[in-house]
Amino acid sequence: MDTIVCVLLSLLLLLGPAVPQETQGGPYSLSFFYTGLSRPSDGFPSFQATAYLNDQDFFHYDSETGKAIPRYPWSQMEGIEDWEKESKLQKAREDIFMVTLKDIMEYYKDKEGSHTFQGMFGCELQNNKNSGAFWRYAYDGRNFIEFNKEIPAWVPQDPAALNTKKKWEAEEVYVQRAKAYLEEECPVMLQRYLEYGKTYLDRQEPPSVSITSHGTPEGIQTLKCWVSGFYPQEIDLHWIQADDTQETKSGGALLPSGNNTYQAWVVMSASPQDLASFSYSCLVKHSSLAQPLTVLWDKRQGAVRAEGSEDTQVQ
Repeated sequence: MDTIVCVLLSLLLLLGPAVPQETQGGPYSLSFFYTGLSRPSDGFPSFQATAYLNDQDFFHYDSETGKAIPRYPWSQMEGIEDWEKESKLQKAREDIFMVTLKDIMEYYKDKEGSHTFQGMFGCELQNNKNSGAFWRYAYDGRNFIEFNKEIPAWVPQDPAALNTKKKWEAEEVYVQRAKAYLEEECPVMLQRYLEYGKTYLDRQEPPSVSITSHGTPEGIQTLKCWVSGFYPQEIDLHWIQADDTQETKSGGALLPSGNNTYQAWVVMSASPQDLASFSYSCLVKHSSLAQPLTVLWDKRQGAVRAEGSEDTQVQ
């Protein structure tokens, strides 16, 4: 077995925390996303890793700093992790990652251009039980290899991955340790992190809602319902025409707001005939709202009126 892999698995066992008290609810997830570049450039180091608790950045590591740096608010939580040990673990994973990228490039004789190796793995808890886990890699955007913990084995999805499988399965004990990491160690780490950050992950922040309109010379009116500042990210947002008798089918978007909350919008167009005949309102459903919020667009004044929850802001 490659020496680097031995170091990685030893660190995985070393960093395994003590079993914490049970954490109910969820789902909660701990996931890692890795990227290796054969030709790094300014602002894009050869290797970087980001860990997430649910959809929130937990820490970031890259080959330039060589340190696992916690994100806010985890950086304010004393004792949540030994960041020096975490940095050593990420360095070991970086070494394996970049060696594997080099092996793949040699297999394909990819000496020209820039090539990318990406990986992601993690686990999920629901009501204190392990409800899912994954570990997979991709090369230049194509599926490369993934771990099947039921077999257990690494399953190649690319010709070059047969060599990787042989290397990573040189001794059966390391396959069993990979399985143990996904099924035991990762969930235990997630439980411990939740002792510190469950309240933050469970928070409810209601959306602010605004409606804007833009008309064309032909009289077509484009209406945009925009909501921002909400968490968690799951939200139901769409336009309603008239008295809920005709629901619009226009597409929307969901993006981070940059402050650990989200923003979303949905757009629709209405003809002059429809504007004269129907009313239009935006329906917002979110877990932070006591009841669904209906925001009515007033075509005469270009204003909005809200009916429903008082937990949100209408602009």
